[in-house]
Amino acid sequence: MKFTLSWLKEHLDTDEPLEKLADKLTMIGLEVESIEDKGKALAPFSIARVISAEQHPNADRLRVCMVDTGDGAAPVQVVCGAPNARAGLVSVFSPPGTFIPGKNITLGVGTIRGVESRGMLCSAAELQLSEDHDGIMELPADAPIGKGYAEWAGLGDPVLEINLTPNRQDCTGVHGIARDLSAADMGKFIDPGIKPVKGEFPCPVKLTVEDATLCPGFALRLVRGVKNGPSPDWLQKRLTSIGLRPINALVDITNFMTYDRARPLHVFDARKVTGNLTVRRAKEGESLLALDGRTYTLDPSICVISDEHGVESLAGIMGGETSGCDENTSDVLIESALWNEINIAQTGRKLGINSDARYRFERGVDPAFMVPGIELATKMAMELCGGTPSETVVVGNAFGDDRIIDFPLSEVKRLAGIEVPLVEMRRILGHLGFMVAGSGPVVKVAVPSWRTDVHGKADIVEEVVRIVGVDKVPMTAFERGDDARKSVLTTIQNRTRRAKRALAARGMVEAVTWSFISKPHAELFGGGQAELVLANPIASDMSDMRPSLLPGLVAAAQANANRGYSDVALFEVGQIFKGDKPDNQFVAASGVRHGFASSNGMGRHWSGSAIADALDAKADAFAVLAAAGAPMQALQIVPGGPAWLHPGRSGTIQIGPQNVLGYFGELHPRALEALGADGPMIAFEVILDRIPDAKKKPTRAKPLLELSAFQPVSRDFAFIVDRTVKAGDIVRAAQGADKKLITDVAVFDVYEGKGIDPAKKSIAIAVTIQPREKTLTDQEIDAVAAKLVAEVTKKTGGTLRG
Repeated sequence: MKFTLSWLKEHLDTDEPLEKLADKLTMIGLEVESIEDKGKALAPFSIARVISAEQHPNADRLRVCMVDTGDGAAPVQVVCGAPNARAGLVSVFSPPGTFIPGKNITLGVGTIRGVESRGMLCSAAELQLSEDHDGIMELPADAPIGKGYAEWAGLGDPVLEINLTPNRQDCTGVHGIARDLSAADMGKFIDPGIKPVKGEFPCPVKLTVEDATLCPGFALRLVRGVKNGPSPDWLQKRLTSIGLRPINALVDITNFMTYDRARPLHVFDARKVTGNLTVRRAKEGESLLALDGRTYTLDPSICVISDEHGVESLAGIMGGETSGCDENTSDVLIESALWNEINIAQTGRKLGINSDARYRFERGVDPAFMVPGIELATKMAMELCGGTPSETVVVGNAFGDDRIIDFPLSEVKRLAGIEVPLVEMRRILGHLGFMVAGSGPVVKVAVPSWRTDVHGKADIVEEVVRIVGVDKVPMTAFERGDDARKSVLTTIQNRTRRAKRALAARGMVEAVTWSFISKPHAELFGGGQAELVLANPIASDMSDMRPSLLPGLVAAAQANANRGYSDVALFEVGQIFKGDKPDNQFVAASGVRHGFASSNGMGRHWSGSAIADALDAKADAFAVLAAAGAPMQALQIVPGGPAWLHPGRSGTIQIGPQNVLGYFGELHPRALEALGADGPMIAFEVILDRIPDAKKKPTRAKPLLELSAFQPVSRDFAFIVDRTVKAGDIVRAAQGADKKLITDVAVFDVYEGKGIDPAKKSIAIAVTIQPREKTLTDQEIDAVAAKLVAEVTKKTGGTLRG
C-alpha cells in the first residue's frame, strides 16, 4: 500500500516529522517497507536555460551547449547528445558531483571527443520520473531559472509504502491508516461526514442479483450529462505519486476512492450498456475482453455483471473493455457493491488477475460504506465532470452484521502481561472506531463495520496492545519445569540436516531432483515394480517413483558436463521408494563426483589434480554416517555392491549382513551407458533410516575428552594369512584382544610376492597400547602382545610373520 505524506495529512492533522510517523506505523503493525523522498534525492537538480547549442566539432550527433544556470555565474559548457537540445530551451541541469539515479552514476567533469563538459542536461528517465529517454526534459519558458527543479515541480512529497497483513483491509485506504495513527497520538483524525447526493430522477437501469451469497449488496446510480476528460492536476499527482497512470476523470475517481477510502468502485458507460444489469454466475464458454486488453474464458464458478447483450464485468475484479468510459462518455453508471471474499480470491487465482479491486475485496471491504462510497464518488463526478444524478438503487443488505463482544478487562493483563486502565482502553478503542459500554469488570465492545477481522476477546487485546506499544509487554521467562525440554526435531530431521552440512563441508553442492524417473532407470536401480508406477505421470520419462537418488544426480552431473562444467560434486538428501508401504520408503543421502572433483579439491591445478575415485565416495559416505550419529566402530566394509556399481571398485557399508547402511564406489560402465552419462563417475548412497538409534541411557557416563597421564606404547605386528582374509577382520580381532588398553589399530602394509606362499599374503598392523592406571612393565606389554597374537590367530587363522 503506497501513499504520500500530503495525502495522509488530508485525513490526519499532524505536525509530527516523517521519521516519527514511519516509526509509529511500524510499531502499530503497519510495517513501513520504504520511504521514497524524490525531493531530497533530486535536490541538486536545478532549472536552466540553453543559451546556445552549436555542432560538436568531432561528432555529428553531439552539440556543445552554453547553459545559464541562473546563479549569476558565467554560462556553463555542456556537451549534450539529445536531439531536442537547442537555444532557448528550458530544461533540468545537474552540476558535477550530482548522483544521477537513472544511470546510477555520480557525474564528474569530463572530456567528450576533445571538448570539456561541466555538467549534464537531464531526461525524465535519468531522474527516474518516467521512461522517456528520447530527449532532455522541456520545461515551460516561464519556469524560474536557477530554482530547484524538485521544489518547482512539487516533488517534495515523500511516498511511504507499508506492508499490510491480510486482516487489515481497513488500512488499504489512506483514511484507515490515518485513523490508526490518530489512536496512537500522532495527530487528530479528520473524518468529515458524507452528505447524500439528492437524486433528480429514478434510475432507469434495473438491477437483479441472482445469488445473494455471491453479492450480499449492490448500489447503482446513473449520472447524465457528464463531460469526461483529463482529471485535474491534484488528482493526477495523487495517482502518479503512487505509480498509477491517470486515464480520465471518471476512471481516476474510482482509482482515487480505492486508495483513499479502501472502496473499489466501477463505472460503466451507460450508452454502451444494453438493457438492465444482472449479477449472476458466468455460463460455460462465455468470455470477456477486460480492461487490461486480455480475453478471459469464464465458467459457472465466476461471478459476473452482465447486461442483455452479455458479460460486462468480472465482479469485484476488473471491468470489460466494451463498456469502459472514454472521452466520449456522457452518461455514466456508478457501481458500488459487496462481493463474496472467497469467490473473489478463487476467481482471481483461476484467471491470474491481480487487480487493486481484487486485493481489497478478497480481504473484505467495509459493508456500511457501500452506499456512502457511491455518494462520495457521485459528488466527485459532479464536481469534476458535471452531470445530473439519479436516485440510488440498492439491492441486498447495505450494512454488515452487528458484532458485540463481552470483554473482561482482565484479559489484557492475562494475555499481554500489562496493566492498561479502563480510561486508556476507552480512549484507544474509541479512536479506532469501537464503542465501549460498561465500567467493568466485563464491558461490552461494539466492533466497527470496517474491522471484519475482529471476532473475539483476543482480537480486542491485540488492538489495545499494539497502540499502547508492544515494547511495553514485559519479558517473561518461559516455564521449563523440572525436566529438560524435548527436541522439536525428530531423529530423521536431525540426521537430514547434519548430513547436508557434512556433505556441503566436503565441497559438494546440493541438488534437488525429481522424485519421478523413467521405468528403465528405475529397473536399473532395483525399482520398476507395478505399485510404484504413476497413474498420471507429468511426462513419459517420469513414470515411476525413484528407488534411488542417483539417477537424478547422474543426470544433473551430466547436464553440467554438457555445458562445460565437468568437474562437479553433487549431493541430495531425500526420499526413495522401494515399495508403496510406509516401511518401504526411506530417507537417503546420496552423492556423485565427476572428473577432477575429488575430495582434495575440484578442477585442474598447477600443484596437481586428482580424478575422483572410490575412496572419495567412501569418505563422503563415512562423513554422512559420522554426522548422522552412526556407531563408527561397528561399521563393516564388504567388497562389492549392487549391480549398478563396478564389482572391483565398490563396497558395501553394513553392521552385520542384516543391516546394510549403504554403498559406495565407481558406477558400472553399463549403468552409465543406460543413464546416458559419460564416465568415470563415482557415487555413494546411505540410508539414514537404517542407522541404529543411540542408547538413550548409557551404561556409564564418559567424559567428552579422556586423557591419560601415561605414555602410550606402539607395537607393529605382521601376520601371514590366506589371501581371502580381509584386513578388517584382523583389525577387529586385534581391537578385541584388550579393549581397555588397545586404543588404536591401523593397517600400514600389505605384501604379496617373493618369500610368501602364492596363496598367502602379509598384513602388517600398528597397535597403540594406552596405559590408564600405571606405566606398564615390559612383561605386561609382552602379555598384551601375546594375547593380541592369540586372538588374531584364533579369528583369522593367521600366524605371526618371522
